[in-house]
Amino acid sequence: MAATESRYDDVYRFWQRDPEAFWGEAARDVDWYRLWDDVFDPYSGQYGRWFAGAECNTAYNCLDRHVEAGRGDQAALIYDSPVTGTTKTYTYNELTDEVATLSAVLVDVGVKTGDRVIIYMPMIAEAVMAMLACARIGAVHSVVFGGFAANELATRIDDAKPVAIMSASCGIEGSKVIAYKPLLDKAIELAKTKPSACIILQRPQAEASIIPGRDYDWAQAVALTRSRGRKAGPVAVKATDPLYVLYTSGTTGQPKGVVRDNGGHMVALKWTMKNFYNIDPGEVFWAASDVGWVVGHSYICYAPLLHGATTLVYEGKPVGTPDAGAFWRVIAQHKVVSLFTAPTAFRAIKKEDPNGSLIGKYDLSCLRALFLAGERADPETLKWAEEKLKVPVIDHWWQTETGWCIAGNPVGLGLLPVKHGSPTVAMPGFELHVLDDNGKRLGANEQGTIAIPLPMPPGCLPTLWGNDKRFRESYLTQFEGYYSTSDAGYLDEDGYVYVMARTDDVINVAGHRLSTGQMEEVVARHPDVAECAVIGVADALKGQLPAGFLVLNAGVSRDHKEIENEVVSLVRNDIGPVAAFKNVMVVQRLPKTRSGKILRATMRKIADGEPWTTPATIDDPAILDEIKGVLAGRGMGA
Repeated sequence: MAATESRYDDVYRFWQRDPEAFWGEAARDVDWYRLWDDVFDPYSGQYGRWFAGAECNTAYNCLDRHVEAGRGDQAALIYDSPVTGTTKTYTYNELTDEVATLSAVLVDVGVKTGDRVIIYMPMIAEAVMAMLACARIGAVHSVVFGGFAANELATRIDDAKPVAIMSASCGIEGSKVIAYKPLLDKAIELAKTKPSACIILQRPQAEASIIPGRDYDWAQAVALTRSRGRKAGPVAVKATDPLYVLYTSGTTGQPKGVVRDNGGHMVALKWTMKNFYNIDPGEVFWAASDVGWVVGHSYICYAPLLHGATTLVYEGKPVGTPDAGAFWRVIAQHKVVSLFTAPTAFRAIKKEDPNGSLIGKYDLSCLRALFLAGERADPETLKWAEEKLKVPVIDHWWQTETGWCIAGNPVGLGLLPVKHGSPTVAMPGFELHVLDDNGKRLGANEQGTIAIPLPMPPGCLPTLWGNDKRFRESYLTQFEGYYSTSDAGYLDEDGYVYVMARTDDVINVAGHRLSTGQMEEVVARHPDVAECAVIGVADALKGQLPAGFLVLNAGVSRDHKEIENEVVSLVRNDIGPVAAFKNVMVVQRLPKTRSGKILRATMRKIADGEPWTTPATIDDPAILDEIKGVLAGRGMGA
């Protein structure tokens, strides 16, 4: 089912017919020092490798290439910080100069091609410069979310074994200043691996102590290097060499280091900028994420700059800096044509300003599309955004492991008909099958695990850092010949995918497998509900029972019990008595990671009275105590 004006079907069929020709053609948009021996080598790596034998440099493609093409005076990066009242724009000339100088600083403190560098930074322009500086000299960066707990940072130091760490004295979360240096010093103390150098950017909100012999003042080091006229040029690396390692939480508690290579990563991201996001060079693209997450790697740092667009680094929140109109101010001020953010950001905006009254204060005529990813986008939030912004709202689905979208609605190829609740169709490179527990392929509208036949396309992880065995066990062994997404869902008769929940979030109620995501979709339809979460709670009789948590829109003053009863009726009418949906409770807020993912697994452990620890990625640990109190009031939890 495709709109006649969309080129999607033709493009997807070309990829299916000849994947190597498809990606070989896409690779022409990237500059190479040496072309590949094979577009795809099926005999190397864990499932084959893309662009084997080729040599390239990612930072060169992001920076120098555009300067050499005569576009050095175009804006490359805009830094906007409502928490410090700062806005600054860097041209491609300026950003190239900053990165080349910072690269020379890294070389001077002993960083060589292939060495690892941990970046522990807030959302400032220098965070992107640090990533590009590593890429320029062929060092492998590993960005750790600024303000991460010391013990979590220590585990990443021990796994990556960095020669150097690049950090800042502090980060700013809303009105709160968080000192990074004490956390960094403690992490190095805890870690077995000791970096030989730390480069610290001093911020006036909280200056850090410098340890002689190990720590370097960032600004001083850059100034000294510049005064000596030293700049580092781009180093040729293999297309299959790692560009970065990004740690994602593992089920065993030990983080998994997702590896991203240089060549395939560039080809895939460059292809998406026009074909998926419909961005032209010179236009302003804003991914309102954080460089600590994969979206920040792919669509704050690399993809916009590979494409010659202008990227935006925002040090603020969707609400509270100063209000729920923060995003609209940024879009209007910087002429943003496309915004990419998490559904949870829009749920927060909708909660504070349900009528969208702040939208009318700004000229958003420049905005062409809104893209949502990071967590399941419930239809009610999508409809609200469509109605208020009057632009296409594109839900797309991807993972840290894939680095770009698995399924979506490709604006650049021509929009397909929208089905709320579905991120639309598979992108070229990905074929989606829905499998039962035995690996049998299921039919239309039958729910199971979504899996992708191998090989994975360019840009996806080739392995985990230093752990091929864990890579195979985590992703390739559940279904032979497939990458398992660990997401549950189904394909409809038109090939549209519906991602309902992580497979861990499919609950078993008296033998019936039910999706918590489906229940959340129904709950979110209630007009007073801003956002919600449904988890499965252990029950001696039925195995598990669903429990719903509701956050209400600002200004709702109705009796909470009345709203809870209405929500129970909604689920009963829509899904049926089989859901056994009776436990519903209003809460002030939901526990989330800093990227906006609701911490359902932790909530379930609290409700079941199981041992639990505060996740390292949590935005505000106090919320878990609030959830614990609400559950205790209902006779649940320990």
